Amino acid sequence: MGRHRLWMLALPLAALGSAALWAGTGTVPSAPAGPPKRIVSLNLCADQLVLALADRDQIAGLTRNATDPEMSGEAARARGLTLISNSAEQILAIEPDLVVGMPARRSAAMTALKGQDYRLLDLKTANTVDEIYASIRETAAAVGHPERGEALVARMQADLAGLARLGRGRVAAYYQRRGYMTGTGTLIDELMTRAGLVNLAGKLGKPALSQLSLEEMVAARPDFLIVESATDRVSDQGTEMLHHPALAGIPRISIPQAWTVCGSPAYVRAARGIAEQLARHD
Repeated sequence: MGRHRLWMLALPLAALGSAALWAGTGTVPSAPAGPPKRIVSLNLCADQLVLALADRDQIAGLTRNATDPEMSGEAARARGLTLISNSAEQILAIEPDLVVGMPARRSAAMTALKGQDYRLLDLKTANTVDEIYASIRETAAAVGHPERGEALVARMQADLAGLARLGRGRVAAYYQRRGYMTGTGTLIDELMTRAGLVNLAGKLGKPALSQLSLEEMVAARPDFLIVESATDRVSDQGTEMLHHPALAGIPRISIPQAWTVCGSPAYVRAARGIAEQLARHD
């Protein structure tokens, strides 16, 4: 789990039904006719769902990370769209008819706009593939294209059904810059399980995010290290430790952070990437 994922784990989970939610003065406006025409996303993970499911001309604002290929699995689709800093002034200027976040109502911008009535979709953080499917369906319904959500879920399910569990019970550690390691109850952990791998953090009784020194990692002797592809080269002291000679003998599986930072359709690319690299190793 990277530093950005740590922030997302810290976000409180909000209860959410399948219908879009409303905030503001407490008065519930009548639902707009037809799909929303000015959608604003307040969260990197919400960006990716909106990009995958809404028409391009429906999207009025995305976060500044939306076009960063290191962070977003939908960065290419986001190019050319309006990026905002989630300020209340920018949202007021757009006059959105749907605001999507995780959750939207607890963002600083929406807190500042408490007296305004905006249609809000509060999404939960997705740490399992079933939770991703739920977020996809909720977002698709909110943007006015429920059929796209069902089609996307069906494609993901078909793609994942064809992946073999090549891990065969071998142990892997998701190891990051400065020695951070991702534990159980996370999206990375579920991806490991899907591949047939055992998470070293679980074996050691570590929490969702912990630090493990080089000496401890070498002593644990995992069969694989799963690393973010951005750390494949040394760029600072944090990545330098991942290239220490003591770790040289441990085979690596390298996947982009953008595929795992959010519970999104990129989950399939991450699962496929792990399976393909396991197959090449074997």
